[in-house]
Amino acid sequence: MAVLDTLDTLAPIREKVLAGERLDFDDGVALMETDDLLALGDLADLARRQRIAASVAGQAGDARREDRGAEGAARVGDEVYFVQNINLYQTNVCRVKCKFCAFAKTRKQEDAFTLTDDEFVEDAVAQHALHGFTEIHTVNGENPHVDLEYYAGLLRKLKEALPDVHLKFYTASEIHHMSRLEGCSHEEVLRTLRDAGLDSMPGGGAEIFADRVRALIAPGKEHPDEWFDVHDTAHKLGITTQCTMLYGHVETYEERVDHLLRLREQQDSTGGFLSFIPLAFHPENTVFERRGFRFTTGADDLKVIAVSRLLLDNVPHVKAYWIMMGLPLAQVALHFGADDVQGTVVREKIFQAAGASAGTEQKVAELVRFVRDAGRIPVQRDSLYNEIRRW
Repeated sequence: MAVLDTLDTLAPIREKVLAGERLDFDDGVALMETDDLLALGDLADLARRQRIAASVAGQAGDARREDRGAEGAARVGDEVYFVQNINLYQTNVCRVKCKFCAFAKTRKQEDAFTLTDDEFVEDAVAQHALHGFTEIHTVNGENPHVDLEYYAGLLRKLKEALPDVHLKFYTASEIHHMSRLEGCSHEEVLRTLRDAGLDSMPGGGAEIFADRVRALIAPGKEHPDEWFDVHDTAHKLGITTQCTMLYGHVETYEERVDHLLRLREQQDSTGGFLSFIPLAFHPENTVFERRGFRFTTGADDLKVIAVSRLLLDNVPHVKAYWIMMGLPLAQVALHFGADDVQGTVVREKIFQAAGASAGTEQKVAELVRFVRDAGRIPVQRDSLYNEIRRW
């Protein structure tokens, strides 16, 4: 009986990866289109190991392509990183009506909130006494009823109350919103916030950069050029940031790849992205749920993790965000190119509002066990990927 040989469509890309050559747009689309999920995962894990080996050997390229604040970042072996952090929110009032968001409210809605700085600081101090976190992660709605001092004043009070806690606050969308309210530049806003205590920024607000997609899911949001200008400015001011992609709604494979390559180009320019976080779209309690949208499949989540690691050759870390993926799938993602599982993430609200069911908190001991069970080495880090403890 004749047996057909399986066509290895990834062979040319594998050769590029082994040779240390940069992948291009067509490679990215081919990776997104492949049905050979296990081969894709193996290739992404190879790219992860090569990057670590090159970094340890001092062959990772010029200094722009490494996290300037992460002296202990890429260690040889199978380290998986996490941070002890908490998610806190100042306000969920938002001027934008993004169709994918279940968190934002108008000021008149019953469950809208806008905390004073004293309320926020009191809660943060109380939570720190309970959890001992090293990072506060804060994103908000784009509230049109407060000014820049509302945000800067909170940072100053937090730094005074919790001087050793890293403040990762405000997405590029929020920074752009503040600049519009104040009638000033992104740089002026960032300098004000940095001087008040801002340590770094999250990567939210990127969604998908394609104009076609943004017109459908977030018609009131800023143009992607503004998102990039905020991050570019932050990097030049010495503020490190994260980067993201929201996938699994109306975007195409080509638009995903275009998004990733735009991030790679920015990283080539400034080197300020510490990590990339793929965010799967959660449709519950959004207009998309009423239109019949469902959660992404595990296979698609793993594919995006793997392709991200392969295309983003200059971003140090790729996160498998357990709150979004669930712990079992996040463990598998650690073999598809991811090397970070975010953190303890106490009191996460945004993905929970949209139907995430993985819980809102993991203790350090639980994360250690989770990473070990995946066959990896747990490493607790600070916000700049300096090692605190390993198991």
